[in-house]
Amino acid sequence: MKLFIDTANLDAIRRVADLGLLDGVTTNPTLVSREKMPADKLYDEIAKICEGPVNVEAVSQDADGIVEEARAFHKRAPNFVTKIPCFEPGLKAVRQLAEEGIPTNVTLVFSPSQGLLIAKAGAKFVSPFIGRLDDISHTGMDLIEDLVMIYENYDFDTEVVVASVRHPLHVLEAARIGADIVTIPPDVIDKLLKHPLTDIGMKKFLDDYAKIPKG
Repeated sequence: MKLFIDTANLDAIRRVADLGLLDGVTTNPTLVSREKMPADKLYDEIAKICEGPVNVEAVSQDADGIVEEARAFHKRAPNFVTKIPCFEPGLKAVRQLAEEGIPTNVTLVFSPSQGLLIAKAGAKFVSPFIGRLDDISHTGMDLIEDLVMIYENYDFDTEVVVASVRHPLHVLEAARIGADIVTIPPDVIDKLLKHPLTDIGMKKFLDDYAKIPKG
């Protein structure tokens, strides 16, 4: 399972890259707005850190506009992936971009039927937002199970990106199901690494080491 970091913060991205865990980055306008930096400059800096897919959001509301944005992103850096919401103009743009060899990631996905259409349109990635489903008393991971099964049934090339991750259990469940990718906020990455028994064990080892006579 690949690990993407869901942030536009350069320090957070560098930290995960330094750990050797960074397979890609996902951003959105909300995350970019927090960095108080022109979007194009920020995207370029992220692309310098991350060799894998760097997901950037198209904001046009018509197919032609989305296609033009995606072409510009792809020309700017070959590892840019254009994020496109799951709506009719978006699917039309995805089909055209797939024919041009420009990768896309369809987001705001909440049902298996949406996921099926997205794969048929030729998207490189699909991003079901599981945390938002959990928020309205649906089980978000059920959607991941459905999409993984559907894509395996028909040998689609579209990769499932588990998005809107809220806690480590989402990551663990995604790994059990066999999702291709999980995109994780920095605080959840920290929680994945930490365990109280690890901290206790390290403290004991260090305390005992201090008791060893020095020659």
